[in-house]
Amino acid sequence: MRILIAMMKHETNTFSPIVADWKRFQDWGAHLGEDALKAYEGTGMPFAAYVKLARDAGAEIVTPVAAEAMPSGPVTREAYELMSNAILDEVRKGVDAAMLDLHGAMVSEVTDDGEGTLLERIREIAPDLPIAVTLDLHCNLTAKMVDNCTVLIGYKTYPHVDMYEVGMQIGQALLDGMAGKINPVMSWGNAPLLSQTLRQGTDDEPMATLIRLCREAEQETGVIAATAFGGFALADMRDAGNSVIIVTDGDKAKADEIRDRILARIWELKDDFIYQHTPLAEQVAKAKTMTDGPILLLDHADNCGSGATQDVMTVIEEVLRQGLEDVAVAAVWDPAAVQEMQKAGVGNKVTLKLGGKTDMPSIGEVGEPLTVTGVVKTLTNGEWIVRGPMYTGVKVFMGPTAVLDTGNMEIVIVSNHHEPWDTGVFTSVGIQPEYKRYLILKSRIHYRAGFAPIGKATLTLDGKGVTTSDNRLLRYEKVRRPVYPLDLLNRE
Repeated sequence: MRILIAMMKHETNTFSPIVADWKRFQDWGAHLGEDALKAYEGTGMPFAAYVKLARDAGAEIVTPVAAEAMPSGPVTREAYELMSNAILDEVRKGVDAAMLDLHGAMVSEVTDDGEGTLLERIREIAPDLPIAVTLDLHCNLTAKMVDNCTVLIGYKTYPHVDMYEVGMQIGQALLDGMAGKINPVMSWGNAPLLSQTLRQGTDDEPMATLIRLCREAEQETGVIAATAFGGFALADMRDAGNSVIIVTDGDKAKADEIRDRILARIWELKDDFIYQHTPLAEQVAKAKTMTDGPILLLDHADNCGSGATQDVMTVIEEVLRQGLEDVAVAAVWDPAAVQEMQKAGVGNKVTLKLGGKTDMPSIGEVGEPLTVTGVVKTLTNGEWIVRGPMYTGVKVFMGPTAVLDTGNMEIVIVSNHHEPWDTGVFTSVGIQPEYKRYLILKSRIHYRAGFAPIGKATLTLDGKGVTTSDNRLLRYEKVRRPVYPLDLLNRE
């Protein structure tokens, strides 16, 4: 048996000015052929789970590509076709099954439905090929995705700490179907709801209720997998938003019933999926009164893990203005600033126009650097391995990295975008985050994977950026309408 295993992942923020070209995938660590297998076998990724299942089955394994990039604007035509063609070429050579580690919110210059188009192209070559797919909790599920695979599942955790487990679950279902042990059928649907990423943490309501319903459904006889997707509202494409998919053993009616039950609950909870704002200065003032650290301050509107520029200085400026002390920041994206600090050298004082290098026309903002003075504390190559529960074992490439110490604040400055979901973003540059009073993290929910165990309190700081949770700032053109909360629906 010859099994194709591949990873092709990107969460596309169509409002982001950051280009998702092939170099961006390479900066994260894109791998082709045997290098893909070497890079991801033994990690906590679905790709690794697929490899384990294939090896246990005694199969020949082909790994044409394993590529992921930090979320950003639409994937370029060149990058999309390079990754897709690597997979399609192996399908043409002949494989008995495909196990795909995808995201579900990829928009490209080729297609708004990156995953659905890939799967459609595979099925055009091999109409009966058994295909298993894992998708991110932020997948915008489409008919093309469902119609062109055999079994499909999404993560049940955000932060995504169950990627390996869901890969094992759906990969085994595919093998069982091929062996005639089960007959997988799927039922899916979406809700007219653009829920906000900041309200999708699976330890919190309302998402916790949906995950509980899915886990309960999977305990029912004949249910192979149940997934409730939060969707990714920052991808302006037709099917953006919440959705549900159920996989059963031959029982379509049961799959339909469970699907409708969970979709109805999503609609009942729609208001809870919308974030309520608090003025930035008010939240920083509140943080100043808190003494038991680390206190986690989330600069969520500038989260590169959802496609932001990671160089907006609004929150950092307000924290400095109000005089908070013993602060560490992860991280500001500014390759030019890193180069200036490299020239100055460790231990020397520099004055930088930090951040603010990127305009954000989709929200009517221009880059505004912040002049800061400090000492160059650390210089590194930005490479380290994740030891926490999310992306376990994966090597991170932040690019040339520096730490600027202003006296009250230590700022990690990187050359490649990286969301701080693991404490390694600090420890790799010599900062012990557990002893800081404040940690400013350009993150939404993923920070919890590494920082929840040490954080004593968490505050969301509503700064600026293209991962804003303020729908009034975003101009949607392609999403299906009506959709809540863009349209005030009266349906109950």
